[in-house]
Amino acid sequence: MNTAKIGKLICVGTGMRMAGQMTPIALSHIETADVVIAAVPNIFARKWLQGVAKEYICLLGHYSDCDVDGKNRRDTYIRMTATIMEHVRAGKTVCAAFYGHPGIFACISHMAIADARAEGFSAVMEPGISAEDCLVADIGIDPAKFGMQSMETTQYMIYQRKIDPSALLILWQPGLAGELSMKRFDTNQARLQILVDKLARDYPLDHEVILYEAATHPLEATRIDRLMLKDLPYARLQQITTLVIPPAYALQIDQEIVDLLNATTIAPLADAA
Repeated sequence: MNTAKIGKLICVGTGMRMAGQMTPIALSHIETADVVIAAVPNIFARKWLQGVAKEYICLLGHYSDCDVDGKNRRDTYIRMTATIMEHVRAGKTVCAAFYGHPGIFACISHMAIADARAEGFSAVMEPGISAEDCLVADIGIDPAKFGMQSMETTQYMIYQRKIDPSALLILWQPGLAGELSMKRFDTNQARLQILVDKLARDYPLDHEVILYEAATHPLEATRIDRLMLKDLPYARLQQITTLVIPPAYALQIDQEIVDLLNATTIAPLADAA
């Protein structure tokens, strides 16, 4: 017996550059859902969604409520999730649209899907083109060449993370570096200097790093600024800025493991039976 409730949630991504980066399945859900509830900062994307959706609700107003009430971002995300769930509980097919990939730096989608499933509703996520996908294409990086590490900047700063400087490192949201109150959307030179000092444990101060910002519409230029690590505190950073740190050292062979592999005789796998 099917006990699933009538309401349904589909979380989709609009891509970074919505024109041409939206998948056909995401477009289909946007066009056919009873209501599209979106957190999309680009005004052109919002206007397009308004024109396509049967009903459109913008979540971005919750951020201004947060500024007025002095609440942190976590409270704002909870309220956004509650808005989505209100319509799911009303029995609607809800398409929640987020720019980029709906599961990357989009905790609202994860929270809403978890709540919906816990209450017995159908809830799925469809992948989208993320800032990381654009970064790989725009800068010309192959994550498989040296390996890739990826984490949020403040998380890197406040936890004891082991960094491999022979692999690519991507730090997301350096423009919020060290912001612990979750009430602001910026940082300052002092906090960026703390970030640089920690990175200097693994990288030379004159190591070249890259500040990357994906273009979000055809008339906007992609930002790829190269600078030395020591100059990071004086750089212009926005919420959408990503810090890309190429490898500083060559990969080192683990000869012991190589010797063991070379000495290993390859035998056929045993039958499963």
